[in-house]
Amino acid sequence: MNRPSSNDRFIKILLGLAAVLLVVIVGIVAFVAGRESGDEAPQTVSGDAGTFDYEVLNEIRALLDRFYVRPENLDDQSLFDAAVNGMLGILNDSGTYYVTPEDFQLSTTLTGSFDGIGATVSEAEGEIVIVSPIKDTPAERAGLVSGDVILAVDGESTEGWTVDKAVLRIRGQKGTTVNILIRHADGKEQEYAIQRDTVQVESVTTDPPGGVLRDANGVEVTNLGYVYIREFSRRTAQELEAAVRAELAAGAKGLIIDVRNNPGGLLDTTISAADLFLNNGTILIERDAAGREANHVAKGGQVTDIPIVMIQNRFSASASEVIVSALVENGRAISIGETSFGKGTVNSPRQLSDGGALFVSIAEWLTPKGTLINNVGVRPDIEVIPTDTEIDQRIDTQLRRAIQELQAQIR
Repeated sequence: MNRPSSNDRFIKILLGLAAVLLVVIVGIVAFVAGRESGDEAPQTVSGDAGTFDYEVLNEIRALLDRFYVRPENLDDQSLFDAAVNGMLGILNDSGTYYVTPEDFQLSTTLTGSFDGIGATVSEAEGEIVIVSPIKDTPAERAGLVSGDVILAVDGESTEGWTVDKAVLRIRGQKGTTVNILIRHADGKEQEYAIQRDTVQVESVTTDPPGGVLRDANGVEVTNLGYVYIREFSRRTAQELEAAVRAELAAGAKGLIIDVRNNPGGLLDTTISAADLFLNNGTILIERDAAGREANHVAKGGQVTDIPIVMIQNRFSASASEVIVSALVENGRAISIGETSFGKGTVNSPRQLSDGGALFVSIAEWLTPKGTLINNVGVRPDIEVIPTDTEIDQRIDTQLRRAIQELQAQIR
């Protein structure tokens, strides 16, 4: 192929979408597979270990320790990760995966909230830097601002720290205090004692890329509403309804729902979000290992007459694929963009003894018309693939086409 690699292209796409932030403290892990489950806590593991003879693995490790010519390569964590990833990799299922204790603790996909100070952080030139404080959080109230450098946490220097480590040390139980030494942009240092609180992570925003909607001629569009769904957490359905009603109150005659780069989320939330726009019809079909099928049916929506255009890309996965296919196949929307990721399984988390979790695919999803999503993806009604030049120049052709199609429907 004469095109850049997928990773390079993904980086360009992210840079071209102003609405997408590379942040960590609000949710360091966004698994592309998504997390489809109910609101219940992860279940613990029980039962036997099947027919595996794990003693052989212990024998192999003992022999390596005793005889291997390069003992410095025998890293415990690396060997453990290789064993786990090898076992799960043979399944060829992106929905069944191991989550480390650290990543499971940091993830906010299931809850949409965390206990901490509420500042997004990144690493720059070997330092931990605050990208921005989240609105109405302890960090903002304390006066922390973008560009502040975190020099120490509870008296320990952050020199050489990863972002992961910084997040783990700054987060903590609501009501407890963390002491942070900050260096401001003017070089002055200041120590803050900040009481942690529960921080709600917004999964829905009405801010389009670039700040305002503009058509292909650069003219501001004022008669259309825009909603971006970052992920499907517990609060997404309520956030989505509030955002849509705000856009309607502002005079929107049509609605753009953007799920690009959305990794998925909770099944119940996704169904509620789709149901907002549907009076009736099937939202999705769930099929288990025994072939049994369960239909999730709309119960009567509240926003059922406004024209809708969905925008998706090849990184729209799981729950975002479900809501697109639900609205499109029920005649409530048209979709624009690229064929989606193709992750259509229901995943149930199982808590592990090390504090991590194993997410297991327990069922597959089908669209309302019975089409399999997993490893296939959802094809858009109108395919729009950004060129490298458009990405470099930050021209959002998918959004422009969505505006064009929606304006045509209104006229």
